Formats: sequence, structure tokens, C-alpha cells
Amino acid sequence: MKALALSCRCGTLRGELRGEGMVNRAVCYCRDCQTYAWALGQQARILDELAGTEVVATHPRNLTFSQGRDALACLSLTPRGLLRWYAGCCDTAVANTPRNQKIAYVGIVHTCLDTSSVAQALGAVTMRVNTRTARGAVPSVSGLDTLKSALQLVGSLMAARISGSYRRNPFFSSQLNVPLLAPRVLTREELQHARAAAMGTSTAAAR
Repeated sequence: MKALALSCRCGTLRGELRGEGMVNRAVCYCRDCQTYAWALGQQARILDELAGTEVVATHPRNLTFSQGRDALACLSLTPRGLLRWYAGCCDTAVANTPRNQKIAYVGIVHTCLDTSSVAQALGAVTMRVNTRTARGAVPSVSGLDTLKSALQLVGSLMAARISGSYRRNPFFSSQLNVPLLAPRVLTREELQHARAAAMGTSTAAAR
């Protein structure tokens, strides 16, 4: 796969995604991804018309930062939730990672990538997940493509664990399972407000 440039909206944070092993386009419609978009105040940029978040699902070793890594910030909805990385300079969503570094997965959010370049390099979306909380009928995806992507993901996780390549992760320090930054965990009130806004209830005003 041709290398894809990564950049936050203001250009402070820059990097590159190179294809090695599992690299797939996916869209997640879960309420947590929707809540995060609202908590960041970037729902208009992150969410599509069905409240989905498109990500490039890949191995962390495929991502490198060339400048501005100190601009990274980290947020988590709950004390055990995903680590949600963004550029603190302009609040551009960058990626989601598990808290456990041994789970060698990163979902790179489309807002830091050139969408047309992603489509050209990777083709169509192959996975659409958590569709029950989508805001409408979700476009169908080939069952074969979904199965292939799922198997690639499982295989990639197993291979990384065996080979030790999970340690090559730009979001974690050299010490195992220690992220570059301690995530800011939303307060209970912040979480309730963002979730209510994301779910379209009357208890929170749109931001």
C-alpha cells in the first residue's frame, strides 16, 4: 500500500501510515464513539450522517509521527475505556487504542487522513460494526469482505503477541503498557452530558 500522510487540521501534528499486514477501512456506530465525538466538540467533523466514525484499522507499528508528537492529547470516557488520542492544538481526532499494549490494534480516525487517498489506497469499507445504534439504515457490506477483515484482525493480533511486535506502538512509552500520556477521564457529569447530546436526548444541549 502507498504511504498515507497523516496530519491534524492545523498541521502541527504530522505522520505517515504505511501498509504492512492488516489494514482495513471500517465504520463504527457505537454510542461510545458518538459520545467521544461530542465530548471533543468535533461531532460535525467526525460523525457521518448515520453517526458513524470511519477508521483505518491496523497494527500500531504501521503508524509513525514525524513532527508534533508533543501535541498529542489523550481522553477516555471511563477509567477502563479506550484511549482516544487527538491533537490538543486543534482537537483533531487521531486514533483509538486499547489500554493494553499487547492488543496490537489502532483505529486511525479519518479526520487526520485524506479521505480520497484512503479510498484509493484501500478501496471500499469492509466492516461496519455496532450498527444498532446507527441513525438510519446502514449500507450493506459483503459478508465475505467482513469475514476476511475479521480474520485478518484476529491473525494480526495473534502474530503481534507471538513476535513481540506489539511493543512497536507510537502511543506507548518503552515501558510496557504505559501510554505516552495519562488519559484525561471524563467526569460523570461530562460523560452524561456528552452521551445525552450524542443520543439526541433533551437533557443536553447541542454543542
